[in-house]
Amino acid sequence: MAEKADNPQALPSKDDDLVTLKPKISLFNGVTIIVGVIIGSGIFISPGLVLAQTGSVGSAMLVWIFCGVFSMVGALCYGELGTMITMSGGDYAYIYVAFGSFPAFLLLWVTVVIIRPCAQAVVALTFGNYLLQPFFPDCDPPERASKLLAALCITILTFINCLSVKWAARVQDIFTVAKVLALIIIIVVGLYNMIFNGATSSFENMFEGTSPNVGSYALAIYGGLFAYGGWNYLNFVTEELKDPYVNLPRAILISVPMVTVIYVLANIAYFAAMSPSELLGSKAVAVTFGLNLLGVLAFIMPISVALSTFGGVNGLLLTGSRMYFVGARMGHLPQGIAMINVQRKTPMPSLVLTAFLSLLYLLARNIVQLINYFSFVQWTATGAAILGLLWLRYKKPDMPRPVKVNIILPILFLIASIFLVVMGIVAAPRDTGIGVFILLTGIPVYLVCVLYSYKFPDPVKSAQQSATIWLQKLFVMVAEEKEAVE
Repeated sequence: MAEKADNPQALPSKDDDLVTLKPKISLFNGVTIIVGVIIGSGIFISPGLVLAQTGSVGSAMLVWIFCGVFSMVGALCYGELGTMITMSGGDYAYIYVAFGSFPAFLLLWVTVVIIRPCAQAVVALTFGNYLLQPFFPDCDPPERASKLLAALCITILTFINCLSVKWAARVQDIFTVAKVLALIIIIVVGLYNMIFNGATSSFENMFEGTSPNVGSYALAIYGGLFAYGGWNYLNFVTEELKDPYVNLPRAILISVPMVTVIYVLANIAYFAAMSPSELLGSKAVAVTFGLNLLGVLAFIMPISVALSTFGGVNGLLLTGSRMYFVGARMGHLPQGIAMINVQRKTPMPSLVLTAFLSLLYLLARNIVQLINYFSFVQWTATGAAILGLLWLRYKKPDMPRPVKVNIILPILFLIASIFLVVMGIVAAPRDTGIGVFILLTGIPVYLVCVLYSYKFPDPVKSAQQSATIWLQKLFVMVAEEKEAVE
């Protein structure tokens, strides 16, 4: 395992001669990372899930607004965390600084082994399915063809990310703009149909049929928050963000309200194009929207979903690989993963590892089920990071905080996160139990490979060193260099 950094909160040097991750991500790039990761397939597919649980158009719209406001509160709290702890890695970094090595390792363990590669594989599969859908209008696309396109998607984007952070950011910019334009098309066409064609029947008696079941609203919020997921992903690349003390909070303040407005207007457009019952019966709401209002141009919608998911995979690769990189730098993963390509200044080994694991999971028959086992981990990790914010307020009140939110916000968000974790356990106790079991398998791994790694026999240490040297030659990489302190 790698030796951990002496100063985990130090920003990388801007000296171009040093082999380190360079701050090349601009404010606009930061906005497209957040918006591009949030807007995946959720808004094109899941509005029916929210409507099914709430029972009425009005209550469904309120849930979408609530989820946007809730995400904004969390993002503001992460703005404080990201400017206080300037290490990349997101939740992992914040838990490490606040609570130490062991809980941070457990999060890293399940993230590396299952969560991130599975998520990337699922999004890439969605890309393959929707790219093929125009060619198979009356049936599902062939599974092998979808998986082949998913593998191609992951491979191409990994290659781009390995070549240049700027190129990866440009890909994110292009596909984020494309998916936003697709949603603007939906909004404009839907509002036109509502205003000029009188398609307002869905909005008459908006709250008729509203569910009285509180548990249903919890599930509806789960579905809505799934579509908003990704608001904290810029925090995974803080070290590569230009002027993070300014651009991180700015990117948050621009991105999350923008997505909230787009999501609410898109839902209004959907209800202007179809009845609530039609929306509930649709497997892909955006595709049904296209069939109802776009006529011969209906093929634009599945292509738009494909473009959206392609950009989503790029965002997951760009941000997730940095968590692996920081984990290795802190001694939680093999040393070679924390190295950087000398010429490209990219974390090539962590990117290749991320892609390799994602490609392996494409071979699994039920990837979605694997992700379900860890649905509770997302909100547990987010809640733990917010708890860390509160703990550091108490333990280290003099710690520099360029951004400081009102104490009420993290307290409310923490309470809500606990509620979401509990609801997830109640809703799926078996899946949660399996997930907890797999999480606990990280304990012996931590004891053997981290805490007592110095007791490895000499032949094992020699093999590790030989493997690291071989990888250095293969990827033309060295350990991250630090700026000399005069």
